Amino acid sequence: MLLQIDGNATYREFAGVYAITKTFGGGSVRRFNCLVAILFSALLVGCDRDSLIKKFTPPEDESNARNYVDLVRQGKFDQVEPHLDPSIADANIGDTLAKVAAFFPAENPESIKVVGVDVSQGQELTTTSITLEYQFPSKWLLVNVATQRKDDVSTILGFHVNTTPDSLENLYRFTLVGKSAIQYLILALAVCSLLFSGYVLVICVRTRALNRKWLWALFVLVGIGRLAINWTTGQCTFNVLSIRIPCAQASANFYGPWTVAVYLPLGAILFLNHRWKMRVTGELIDPPTHGPT
Repeated sequence: MLLQIDGNATYREFAGVYAITKTFGGGSVRRFNCLVAILFSALLVGCDRDSLIKKFTPPEDESNARNYVDLVRQGKFDQVEPHLDPSIADANIGDTLAKVAAFFPAENPESIKVVGVDVSQGQELTTTSITLEYQFPSKWLLVNVATQRKDDVSTILGFHVNTTPDSLENLYRFTLVGKSAIQYLILALAVCSLLFSGYVLVICVRTRALNRKWLWALFVLVGIGRLAINWTTGQCTFNVLSIRIPCAQASANFYGPWTVAVYLPLGAILFLNHRWKMRVTGELIDPPTHGPT
């Protein structure tokens, strides 16, 4: 039975993937070190999550999900049952829908918004899972409606209800208060790794007699080995086979919890080693220094 009413329903969300790149400017080789600049950021701050999630949400499926929830709230189960997929429909479905409806207070919601979406497309059918956040004067509810579309016919695969003490935006907001030592450590490592890569990038740009400078400048930003922590729960994960530019990350899955991750700045380390070898062999040409006139 996919209809869940125990208040512990889970929902899936798409994770946004962001990459910021900067193209190197032209000019002569001798002025290359004066024209190159790279702007990068590891923190996704100020993103309009409402606009972002709207781009991933199929309008028709969102409209259907809202309509199904309204019908359940109003007790119009006879209008919902024909849309239930045969895999979840049974003789007791009316009682189950009544228990779901009991989660909704009598008052009208103050706000309704999409906080999670997952779309899976196959050869013959498309499955969509949409999570709606309902704000009532007395409570907050998360309602997940999973639908399946096949041959232009849409059916309900699941209907999950979950109560929350506050909005997801407030529950998962990024804050430095009340965090553990390991959370502060990983955050500090992420900031230091990012600053170190930026410092080495400046050195790379200012290094003369460096072949394929633009490739080195890009490589300096590469990090490997992902050490991440869930900023809300404090759960750590580690992935050796992970590569990222830049070598630090702070992101949230729409209205989900923030994740802070740090990567070993391998590119910056290898460049410093290469530059040291250039100095040993005499290939390195330091930038001119201008004394007092």
